[in-house]
Amino acid sequence: MTGVLETPFRIEPCFYENDIPRGLADLTTSIHAAAADLGRGLHPHAASELAEFVRVMNCYYSNLIEGHDTRPKDIERALAGAELDETRRPLALEARAHVEVHREIDALYLAGKLASPTSTAFIQWAHRRFYEAMPDTFRTVGLPGGRTGAVVPGAFRSRPDEDVVVGRHHPPSSEVVAPFMDYFAGRFGMAEAWPSVRLIAMAAAHHRLNYIHPFIDGNGRVSRLVSHAMALKSGIGAGGLWSISRGLARGLKERNEYKRMMDHADTPRQGSRDGRGNLSEAALREFCEWFLSVVLDQIQFTAAAFRLDTLESRYRKLLADLGYDARSGDLVSTVIRYGEMERGKASFLLGTSERTARTVVSRLVAGGFLKSGTPKSPVRVAFPLDYRDRLFPNLFADHWIDAPEPPAFRLGGRAAS
Repeated sequence: MTGVLETPFRIEPCFYENDIPRGLADLTTSIHAAAADLGRGLHPHAASELAEFVRVMNCYYSNLIEGHDTRPKDIERALAGAELDETRRPLALEARAHVEVHREIDALYLAGKLASPTSTAFIQWAHRRFYEAMPDTFRTVGLPGGRTGAVVPGAFRSRPDEDVVVGRHHPPSSEVVAPFMDYFAGRFGMAEAWPSVRLIAMAAAHHRLNYIHPFIDGNGRVSRLVSHAMALKSGIGAGGLWSISRGLARGLKERNEYKRMMDHADTPRQGSRDGRGNLSEAALREFCEWFLSVVLDQIQFTAAAFRLDTLESRYRKLLADLGYDARSGDLVSTVIRYGEMERGKASFLLGTSERTARTVVSRLVAGGFLKSGTPKSPVRVAFPLDYRDRLFPNLFADHWIDAPEPPAFRLGGRAAS
């Protein structure tokens, strides 16, 4: 690629190894504090249900960033193996593949088996698992010159006919992707040993991975899954109760911030005072400040959405509006707080006959508000997607919820908005 640096040094600087800018240091401190508070008071069973809800939300927004608008209800139906309308089926199956990889990452982390998220092995695994389950419709991609190429699951670009152009950006030639990715893995793998730079490295790695653009397709969604895995490894995953993709899709003030900031971080070094790498150190700092501000915003927002007292209040009002027994709210509140409840205890809790209690429980199960493994096993809380906007305002749509204002962010002395 004439005129473009084709050595791995091209992605430097990768992160801050010595003097960490004050703004970034303050953000990492705030993020750790907010993540530690997220989900406080929630029983693990309720938190687990919410984490699955967040996986659907994360998938919805990650695909939306790529221009694929999949209805959350269709995602849920695909996950359940239900029949799908043929016009919606490809997008729903694509979404299911995303949720399943996200779920696997969470399970690996909980089992203590999550590999380094910036290793080539992990990145290729995430892409392979995603595309192996992808419908055929999305396994070919357009290339420069009107050509098309088949997406090989987990395979880095390696041939000249797989060279790509992304807007104004010319990623490294396909023949040098492998050494670029080895360098990327080595540089960002170092950051895992330094707690002070892990979060900054998460932000920087998100841009640099997309800058290399190692796959002919799927780079954006894989990079967001990598960021999720890095958040888990950095100790801010909060049990999977927040989504990076929601923040990237919506921005702090405007929906086009993600694209604009990714483009800004492509800026070449601007003179001798702009670091020692090929790319601008100032632009990297501004991108990392924006990215981490988005992380903090999402953790704070989700903490407000999942706060135990307000969640119970919204749940009770929803059940009342739907005409459920007036005591149903007591039952659901108990299950949210204590994780599960033996069916036989419902009559005592509700102060009714066993027959009436069974009817109340059965209606809640049929409505998707409670769930259980068998008709006689204990019940746990569920969060049906049909009522997502009532239970969790603004997670998917623009409804009001009492959450903190997004962190202040200014790009080059100008307000980001």
